[in-house]
Order: sequence, then structure tokens, then C-alpha cells
Amino acid sequence: MTFTQRWQDIRTGFERPFWVANISELFERLSYYAAFASMTRYLHEALQFPSQQAAAFSGFFGGLVWFLPIFGGTLADRMGFRRALALAYLILAWAYFLLGSLGAPWMVPVRQTVPLGVLVVLVLALPAFGVALVKPTVVGVTAHSSKENVRSFGYSIYYTLVNIGGALGPYVASYVHHRMSVENVFRVASLSVFLMFLGVLAFFREPNRALDTQPASMAEAGRNFLTVLTNPRFMLFLLIFTGYWIVYWQEFLTLPLYLHNYVNPNLDTELLLSTGPVVVIALTMVITLLTQKVPALAAITAGTLISAVGWVFLILLPSGLGAVLTLITVALGEITMSPRYYDYVSRLAPEGQQGTYMGFAFMPLGIGSLIGGAFGGFLIHYFGETKHQPAGMWWVIIAVGVMTAVLLWLYDKLMLPKGA
Repeated sequence: MTFTQRWQDIRTGFERPFWVANISELFERLSYYAAFASMTRYLHEALQFPSQQAAAFSGFFGGLVWFLPIFGGTLADRMGFRRALALAYLILAWAYFLLGSLGAPWMVPVRQTVPLGVLVVLVLALPAFGVALVKPTVVGVTAHSSKENVRSFGYSIYYTLVNIGGALGPYVASYVHHRMSVENVFRVASLSVFLMFLGVLAFFREPNRALDTQPASMAEAGRNFLTVLTNPRFMLFLLIFTGYWIVYWQEFLTLPLYLHNYVNPNLDTELLLSTGPVVVIALTMVITLLTQKVPALAAITAGTLISAVGWVFLILLPSGLGAVLTLITVALGEITMSPRYYDYVSRLAPEGQQGTYMGFAFMPLGIGSLIGGAFGGFLIHYFGETKHQPAGMWWVIIAVGVMTAVLLWLYDKLMLPKGA
């Protein structure tokens, strides 16, 4: 096929809903990562929560965001893509606005009625319900509004736009934080997704093929959930792999506090968090080609180990440069691991159940954030505020990553049939 023919296939292979949904997803990811990049410092500095509690709250926020999409797909199918996207962006707009307004004067009566900790938990839970609808909806729209010959390219576009949003989010957070205030980071995130709400109402129409499909019932979703839970080998793998995300999420949950409190208070922690997504955008294709012949579980184990040892740079070089080197290395581990992880999960699934199992592939991200927030918060409090040896926390994080890699290697040797 010539380049001209391929270009023509791409031009004609996607319906309008594909572009509306995927461009809106870019701005949704921008909003999410802008909020996440500022979250811990906002809770600690603006709302005066102790560092341990601020990290735990941030982990709760990230955990729900990654866990609920398991069930959001079924709800989105039953609502229809247009209504699901519109509702999701409206929920996110209100949620981010409320997050940025928790310390506002007009919230005083609410704060006097509801303890601030309880109020924060309730508001932090709101974005998860929006994201739970967005992610499966955009993936579903991509499938239903792409012709068969360009569908794989459509998913590449989706993945690229998600990473562009992930790179722009911390940059936007940095700009708004330093030129206005940290509270306004959340208000800008709210405005971003509200504009996407209006865009969906104005431009999105249901894909033609989506109108002919029969959505799964909630009972079917429940049966699918039980199907996965009764596969002990798969559940053990997900449990082990949670360790990777406990390590990875520290770059959002505790690294900003660590750099601000113990390295240099003038460091632009939000801007630093753009490092990882930029590396992912630049090097994913190259590293995927270099590792394509490496067995999937070996690549997952290697990526886990690379991301773990990357934190050594921050210990040996406690500075902005050390943080950048750490973030680059963690991103290299992510690139090595991530594509092979989803391939591996699809191969673990019994025939005909790949879709169900792929939904559960996000579980370690959510559980890792929930545990990582509480665990990282404890470490930064214990090593930083109690022992006054803050760098010690990173040796513990490295140990978690190395132990995860060892357990993955043992799983490969002991749990899988020979030749699998």
C-alpha cells in the first residue's frame, strides 16, 4: 500500500465522534494531571494538612480514579456515549471547582458543619465518577467510529493524545500556580473539562455502529467481576504487580513535598512532573522496537526494576537535576513495561474473556495509588519529620520495587506452565 493510499484510509477511516472524543480526552487528561501535580502540596500548604495525611488523601484520589472505570464501562454502554461523556465532563467540572474552593470564604458555613477531613474525602471522590465514565467511553468510541483497517492506528492516536495531555497538565499547573495561586490550578482544570462538556453537546453524535450494539447488563458485569476473582493465578499476578505502582505513584504523591520541604523550596515541582510524559512520548516507539523480542514477563520485570533503581539518583544527587534523572529513569521503566503488560494480561485471559480481563488490568494502578499514598505519607513523616533523615524513605521505596521484580521473576518460574 502506498503512502497516498494509507493517508486516504486514515482521512476517511474515522467518523467525527472519534475526533471529538479523543480531543476531549486530551483536555480531560490535561485537567487530571494538572490537578494531580498540585494536589499534595495544595492539601499540605493551602489546607494545612500534615504531610502524611496530604499524601494519603492524594493516594485516595488517584486510587478511585483508576479503580472505578472497571464498572464505568457498563454504565457508559447503557447510557450511550454522548450522554456518558457529557455527564462525565459536567461531574469533573463541578468536582475540580469544588476542590479548588475548599478554602474559599463562601465555603466557611460548609467547613463549620462538616469536618474538613471528611469534606476533602467527599470532594476527592467526585472526579473518580467522571473519569470512570470518560475512559471506557473514549475507548468505546474509538472502537465504534474507526474502520477496521485503521482501528489500530486509532488506538495509537488515543494513546498519543493521552500522553500529550499528561505532559501539558503539570506545565499548566506550574504556570497557574506561580502566576495566580495553587487553588486556581483546580479552577482552570474545571474550566477545561467544562469546555469539553459544551463541545460534546455541540459536536458529538453517536457512532453509527454503536447504535446497533446491545449493552451488557449490570448482572453480566457482576458475573464478569466474579469470573476474574475466581482465577487465583491472575489475581496473584495483579497483587504482585501492585508493587510497581506503589513505587511509580510516589512521583505525584510524595516527591513534590520531598523536593519542596527537604531539597529546595524554590523548585518548580509541577513543571518537573512533565518530565516523565515527555520521555514517554519521545521514546515509546524506539524502546518498543528494541524490546519486541523480549518475553513479555521479562520486559515487565525489567521495567519494574528500572523504575525502582531510578530513585537512587535522587538519593545521590538531592537537587532538581537528581529529580529529573529519577523521573527519566522511572519513565524508561514504564515504557519498557507498559505495552508488554497489557499484552501479557490479554494472554493470561481465557478464550473469549479478554475484554473482561483487560478491564481489570487497571486494578493495580488504583490499589497502588491507595496503598502508595498512605505508605508514602508514613515514610515522609517518619524519615523526614521524626528521624530527620528524609532520603531514607527512598531506600524503602527502592526495596519495594526490587522485591516486586523478584516476586515477578519467581511467578514466572514457579506459577506458569513450562513454555507458557
